[in-house]
Amino acid sequence: MLYAMAATTLAGLATALGGALGALRRPGRQGMAFAMGFGAGVMLAVSLMDMLPGALGRYLAAFAPLRAGAMAASLVLLGLAAGWLLERALPEEAAFSAGGEEGRVLRSALVTALALVGHNLPEGAMTLFASLDDPTVGLRLAVAIGLHNLPEGLAVALPVLYATKSRGRAFLAALASGFAEPAGALLAFGVLGGRITASLVTGMAALVCGVMCWVSVAELLPTGLSLGRKEVTAAGFGAGLLAMTLGIALLS
Repeated sequence: MLYAMAATTLAGLATALGGALGALRRPGRQGMAFAMGFGAGVMLAVSLMDMLPGALGRYLAAFAPLRAGAMAASLVLLGLAAGWLLERALPEEAAFSAGGEEGRVLRSALVTALALVGHNLPEGAMTLFASLDDPTVGLRLAVAIGLHNLPEGLAVALPVLYATKSRGRAFLAALASGFAEPAGALLAFGVLGGRITASLVTGMAALVCGVMCWVSVAELLPTGLSLGRKEVTAAGFGAGLLAMTLGIALLS
């Protein structure tokens, strides 16, 4: 159990490492537009190239194609609705201490961090189960997840640094989202015990996929386009897709 928790924590701490890199230098408006596009690319890639195909594949292994597709699509749509509700529940830009443009960026960073926490919780449970079953497989999985957590940490830290001008807050925001990995493992093993199943983790992944798609399209990309040139935001989006595609390839 100690080994499994260590592997899970290692994967989560990679998010903090990405946050530390993101906290090195505050970006300007064009840099922030790039960062917002980057965050959207990261989240859409992990959602549509990893989480959704994985969930659909597991449903296809257990159900007829039409039923499997309907189950996966329904959970994604439910996640989109949850993302909309999450955004509506947060205060408007003016309520944040930064206010104005910086308040909008900080609000986007908060939505992103919450979505990534939702993504990291089932991922932590998956790493724990894999490590308990086969420590070698668990370690490989933890390293691969850690590699694709690096750009996630950047996606959280950069907007926090831009809005607050605080390297410490930027790093702590990424660290907090990364700690959702071991938190998910502890939840799976301790609080809920055997009630967490592979089917539940699969359903959570499809649901969070919808949340992350909403955050990317309705929050990050519009904020990036409002800050800088559309070419800069698009370039960041492409960089995020590339970074996460490489991470997913290593994860597989």
